[in-house]
Amino acid sequence: MEMSNRITDEVNKMSQADTSTEAMYQLLGISPEVYQFGREVEAHLTERFEEIDRTAEYNQLKVVHAMQKNRISAEHFNPSSGYGYNDIGRDDLEKVYADAFHTETALVRPQIACGTHALAVALAGNLRPGDELLSISGKPYDTLEEVIGIRPSNGSLAEYGISYAQVDLLEDGSFDFESIKKAVRPNTRLVEIQRSKGYQTRPTLSVAKIGEAIRFVKSINPDIICMVDNCYGEFVERREPSDEGADLVVGSLIKNPGGGLAPVGGYIAGKKEYVENAAFRLTSPGLGKEVGASLGVMRSFYQGFFMAPTVTAGALKGAVYAANIYEKLGFKVVPNSTESRHDIIQAVEFGFPEGMIEFCRGIQAAAPVDSYVTPEPWAMPGYDSDVIMAAGAFVQGSSIELSADGPVKPPYAVYFQGGLTWEHAKLGILMSLQKLYEKNLVRF
Repeated sequence: MEMSNRITDEVNKMSQADTSTEAMYQLLGISPEVYQFGREVEAHLTERFEEIDRTAEYNQLKVVHAMQKNRISAEHFNPSSGYGYNDIGRDDLEKVYADAFHTETALVRPQIACGTHALAVALAGNLRPGDELLSISGKPYDTLEEVIGIRPSNGSLAEYGISYAQVDLLEDGSFDFESIKKAVRPNTRLVEIQRSKGYQTRPTLSVAKIGEAIRFVKSINPDIICMVDNCYGEFVERREPSDEGADLVVGSLIKNPGGGLAPVGGYIAGKKEYVENAAFRLTSPGLGKEVGASLGVMRSFYQGFFMAPTVTAGALKGAVYAANIYEKLGFKVVPNSTESRHDIIQAVEFGFPEGMIEFCRGIQAAAPVDSYVTPEPWAMPGYDSDVIMAAGAFVQGSSIELSADGPVKPPYAVYFQGGLTWEHAKLGILMSLQKLYEKNLVRF
């Protein structure tokens, strides 16, 4: 009897060990030292996470209200083909986006290939030869350089006689209003503001600061179109740039608003005139929003938008967690561990290439797809240096899913984003730390 009880106790201990969270992390390759360090950091984040959850709750209600207002039904999920005439699923989804973002109308299409494409369509649709595009948030994201013509490329705005100027942000990341006033010229037609940092280590711009800049530009010339590159920022705050006077807000559906379910697509929301101009550029003059088949993606678009506030919250928790982990280890992080958040991107500046490379390899190793792949830097189209990317995603290139990337050049900063759930984002950060720990690049 005594031996039987002892055997039972041993079995129970094994069972308990096998079902512990720590055991699962160890099964995935996270050492006890890394796991414990992560637990210590997480213990101090309860209030931050509760604040993120409250924002997600508000935004969830906002999206549900927009869907209910437009009487969304199962009929809206039906596919269309060919020209796509009278596609009520497509047309009413655009009403849902417009209501959620508080704009006159929206263009939400699977024919928009990515965020860069959405921005290019919005710009080309609203600028004409002789006009000037002015960026007041400094250098735009790398892939826009060829769209604008900063780096020569076939079909750029520069080839169509559209000039470009920019005003850099001040050292503290705020708008340089004095220089903006000097830069605005009679032919300045459109002012572009990039909300997120891109491949820079500047602060992300808050919705409030963007609104202040828009009002300043409008005070100089109310006819200037103010367009915001909203990528990575949707649903991080309770308000969007369109609530602060932006004429156009533009983004990608394989980032925040697609909720991890949209397989492709982008959106342009704003004033009717400017959105319709973009639609004529996307399809054809005379056709605009009337054509463009939905091809069976409407269910994913609707459900992804419904899930977006919660998915964004999970990614945001992962970003806050990453900031606290790596700042505690002595690395520069942007935003820092205590700053308010305005997008889902977390920059970690390593100062040496091995750090960012091992970080990305950890993110890849935590992926549900292609976890066995080892990321290597490569000459990616649209960039002026080798880039390393980690993304084992269900949707190729989706950066609302767990991912990390960066140009392999000084200051050797990696940009982490995504995670369809907080739990997966947490695993990714711990795995990135594990890779650095194994290479003796960090010490606890």
